[in-house]
Amino acid sequence: MKNIPSVKLGIIAVSRDCFPMSLSASRRNAVVKAYAKYGEIYECTTTVENEKDAMNALAEVNEAGCNALVVYLGNFGPETSETLLAKYFDGPVMYVAAAEESCGNSLCDSRGDAYCGMLNASYNLALRNLKAYIPEYPVGTPDEVAAMINEFIPVARAVIGVRNLKIISFGPRPQDFLACNAPIKQLYNLGVEIEENSELDLFEAFNNHKDDPRIADVVKDMEKELGDGNKMAGILPKLAQFEITLLDWAEDHKGSREYVAFANKCWPAFQTQFGFVPCYVNSRLTGRGIPVACEVDIYGALSEYIGTCVSGDAVTLLDINNTVPADIFEENIKGKYNYVHTDTFMGFHCGNTPSCKLTSSTMKYQLIMHRGLEPDKEPDITRGTLEGDIVPGAITFFRLQSTADAKLRAYVAQGEVLPVATRSFGGIGIFAINEMARFYRHVLIKGNFPHHGAVAFGHFGKQIFDVMTYLGAENIGFNRAKGDIYCGENPFGK
Repeated sequence: MKNIPSVKLGIIAVSRDCFPMSLSASRRNAVVKAYAKYGEIYECTTTVENEKDAMNALAEVNEAGCNALVVYLGNFGPETSETLLAKYFDGPVMYVAAAEESCGNSLCDSRGDAYCGMLNASYNLALRNLKAYIPEYPVGTPDEVAAMINEFIPVARAVIGVRNLKIISFGPRPQDFLACNAPIKQLYNLGVEIEENSELDLFEAFNNHKDDPRIADVVKDMEKELGDGNKMAGILPKLAQFEITLLDWAEDHKGSREYVAFANKCWPAFQTQFGFVPCYVNSRLTGRGIPVACEVDIYGALSEYIGTCVSGDAVTLLDINNTVPADIFEENIKGKYNYVHTDTFMGFHCGNTPSCKLTSSTMKYQLIMHRGLEPDKEPDITRGTLEGDIVPGAITFFRLQSTADAKLRAYVAQGEVLPVATRSFGGIGIFAINEMARFYRHVLIKGNFPHHGAVAFGHFGKQIFDVMTYLGAENIGFNRAKGDIYCGENPFGK
């Protein structure tokens, strides 16, 4: 994954002036040693006791190239200066504190009171409207703190990525897809840049890549990826031309940003003018860590990118699409898996899921578009989808979204894709999420979320929830257990 950040951690210990500085410094050193089993962390030699120390420590970690910071309360800590570290450090910051150590029958000179100090640190962060990552239980031994720091890595990677991301879009949302349209103000609040373009800009760029000498090599790479699934080889040169067009546009328009995602118009005029369906190209770029969201879904692209940063793996964007037919549930799911029928649904999109996340993949044509655009003839302009059942296993379904009045909200739910044949078309899978029916009604519908959801392959709910919290989502929905009712849920219902 070349389109996501590498996290370089630094750790700064803080010390209140009425406590021994050596206590905080020695505890910091023990954390650094404990963290060695996870990776590298830069140990700042300046222990912060006052504001000047804070500026010196920041200069040190900046000089070392750190882009994420751990503020470690080895003792109670100085409220003002420890908070200024978060204010002036240009990157995600984590606060964590030291548990007391065994000291025989005495807790005098070696007592640090960091348990108390963490309360004041969090209070002072709030006074200054500063964001920080604080673990669920932020006090621990060196080994425990090292484990907490390791859990901070994917959160930090996503926050750094979002702050250095440009989302490039082409075209307006399709007619009757207002659900994909949301105010972009929150993107700027998050640090994201956005470049909105016309479909004509993309069409011109595509035509300018006609006969590009790189097309042949991209076609060969596509043929290798598709293997026996290469059922429509004649469309590959156009798809290769389009892939090169997008990659060149990303490089030429990245500007001040380090990372890129796309949100592109993909139908219906796209097929009649470009002469193909772009889904396969979207899947290939997404598989490399450059999400391409369908139907100009800008917040869908952002959600996919967050999932890519957290998981370090390919993701996808799917419609929360259709119910599982009763006969499939009765024959293939009931009694074999611990789900009721309404826990299941099918996640689908035309063909944008990377081949590495499909059980087998075949180049096909978009069935629905074919009905409308070229009925009663062999598929031509509707070719270009990558189709197959999605690989079974653990998944996280999630989304970050702006409301119509520009407020951030999100949802996160963990579940799985079942190893059950869908018997359908597109990139599709049978998903199972505990208490999905109630989650669907009281989070997705009540929260006015659109039909697109991002999918990360694995259980990353904890990390994604922490990212959404750090980014400032005002409300984060999740699938609640039976008996844990949602606000507004009828307590007298089923």
